[in-house]
Amino acid sequence: MMWSTVSGEVIGRAKKVSVSLGNKRWRYKIKPKYLPGYRRSSHFWRTSLLHQHSPTVLTTATSDLLAPAAPQGTIVALGGGYDTPLLALLAGLLPTRTAPIEVLTTATTHDPARTHAAYAKVLHGLGCPHVGHLKVDETHPADAPATLDRLRAAGLVFMSGGDQERLTEFLLGTDFLGIIRERYQHDASFLLAGTSAGASALGGQMLVAGRGWRSLLSGGIDVVPGLGLLPHLLIDQHFIERARYPRLLHAVLAYPHLLGLGLSEETGLIFRADQPAEVFGDEVVVLVDGHHLTVNTYQPAGGRPIGGQGFRMSLLVAGDRIALNAAGLA
Repeated sequence: MMWSTVSGEVIGRAKKVSVSLGNKRWRYKIKPKYLPGYRRSSHFWRTSLLHQHSPTVLTTATSDLLAPAAPQGTIVALGGGYDTPLLALLAGLLPTRTAPIEVLTTATTHDPARTHAAYAKVLHGLGCPHVGHLKVDETHPADAPATLDRLRAAGLVFMSGGDQERLTEFLLGTDFLGIIRERYQHDASFLLAGTSAGASALGGQMLVAGRGWRSLLSGGIDVVPGLGLLPHLLIDQHFIERARYPRLLHAVLAYPHLLGLGLSEETGLIFRADQPAEVFGDEVVVLVDGHHLTVNTYQPAGGRPIGGQGFRMSLLVAGDRIALNAAGLA
């Protein structure tokens, strides 16, 4: 068996991580709770994991080695806000309105039952009679057999907003997430959607902290691994409304191999098999590409201003299409 080594040092609330697999190495920031079996001293921790047993760390890191075929399913990411237009869009994308829909409220911390009921009411009005509440949280394990059976049967899984770290906390390393990945990769009828936190969690990495001008200081943001369904993206939401340009620019400086995607409210992207991503909604989508940076003064800590030169940016509106891949914008 091949062993992988993961090591790093404490940097604020997160960790700077080096992942080695064979002769390849990747660097990430990650919170220790995502690493099973880690040992930590005051300034340094180290762990070794069988890569077969550590999908939390290695699924995204090894994606370049595995080079899978283009996914056959569809993903829809929305920047939050008023969700009813998104639900109408999703209902129209279903192969049939009678397909089972599951609302995953893991990210929702306040009254998830009420959140499900609100979505179900709208979807029922759109002619979708089968809207279930897929509960994965402290008292409902992701890999419960009945939950996995419902996941396998769902035509649409809709991830609500809230706290995106709850999605990774409860889903990373589970059979539940493995089924979602498998269906997205191979099932052309499968539809996965996320709004707000549910959209942020789709990427290879996700922003979980960073506000205002301070997010342009070294150490001013926190980025942790996402679910990795769109592994070449780093997605932020409520982007224009909450003035999140600084933290997305900082995140791209920290992870220049990822495309930064800023979704405004009531606006998003549809990712279809073998097609460019398509923008929908009333506002704008901002793309930030750091693949061609000529200057990058990123530092993981220290509280000093960071800078970069050579960003490529795009401002997209409804109907625009753009190819998003690991090589950056053309």
